[in-house]
Amino acid sequence: MDQAQNLRNVIKVKNQSRKLDARVITVTSGKGGVGKSNVAVNLAVQISKMGKKVLIFDADFGLANVEVMFGAVPRYNLGDFLFQGKSMTEIITEGPMGIGFISGGAGILSMNQLADEQIRYLVRGLAELDRYADVILIDTGAGISNQVMEFVMASPEVLVVTTPEPSSLTDSYSLLKALYHNPLFSREQTDIRIVSNRVISSEEGQQVYEKLNSVVEQFLDGSVNYLGMIPQDHMLERSVRQQKPVSLNAPLAKSARAFEVMASNLILQEEKLPDKRLGLARMFSNFWQQKY
Repeated sequence: MDQAQNLRNVIKVKNQSRKLDARVITVTSGKGGVGKSNVAVNLAVQISKMGKKVLIFDADFGLANVEVMFGAVPRYNLGDFLFQGKSMTEIITEGPMGIGFISGGAGILSMNQLADEQIRYLVRGLAELDRYADVILIDTGAGISNQVMEFVMASPEVLVVTTPEPSSLTDSYSLLKALYHNPLFSREQTDIRIVSNRVISSEEGQQVYEKLNSVVEQFLDGSVNYLGMIPQDHMLERSVRQQKPVSLNAPLAKSARAFEVMASNLILQEEKLPDKRLGLARMFSNFWQQKY
């Protein structure tokens, strides 16, 4: 029996008795330093304020932005689940407001070399996360590495964080181009939305989106949607220096209000996107079935 059939069997058992799967949203960017992890963390805080149970899967390998902003150092990571016998709930670190987060650590790097039994074990663990959270945010690394692209291609909802800087726009387009040209990418089943960060006005945020969307339409024969903008804000910069999410540190700041608007838009869209709630287990099993 091949890997794809094994995955189908595991998911069939999982689907026989489960709550509504978690909604998975992947946050990514074409380059580092554009505020991607900041967006993920503050969206998590705002969504949690709306009564949702939130989990962040920190797949930004080599960096620790999520744990730094939450002021909590994880004791375990995904590698401890895969290779050290820890349960999936044991590797969840609790941040503020009961927001959980999981560090990918080094274990995620060897996913392609996992044996069939390890694949089945991982899918069962991911199904446990689907029961744990209503919304799971995946914070990927930046750029178009294999690890980043696998998360992005697997996810039904993708937020691409960019800034008005020409280099950031170019790198965001490179990410979208690599995505569209990958044979495993399904544009019909993936909702890509742009987040314009560090803009001076809502008009500039809209312009950033329109620039990206125009080149996607012209050269990739596709389109992307607009989620919203985050303004330049000294309170956000201060919160970053203090290693705290601005949505908690200064909830009345204009950047925190912008995160609140974006989170509200995401939650209001839930009723329109029932088919997007795949959960982590089904999301990755679908992708692995295609890949293998």
